[in-house]
Amino acid sequence: MGALPRRKITRQQRGHRRQHLVLSAPSLSLCPNCGGYRRPHRVCLNCGTYKGRQYLNKENADA
Repeated sequence: MGALPRRKITRQQRGHRRQHLVLSAPSLSLCPNCGGYRRPHRVCLNCGTYKGRQYLNKENADA
């Protein structure tokens, strides 16, 4: 015989197990260069800067 559950998992037990499976909203911070929203510790996707340095070339993307 294959593996079978020993006893029924009640709705309450199932709910207690699943209560930690929620999705959280991503944390956002303001970019000091352009003022747009960006993820913390990552390059700003609007202007391409991080910690005052230019990492992505965004001048050609606007044209």
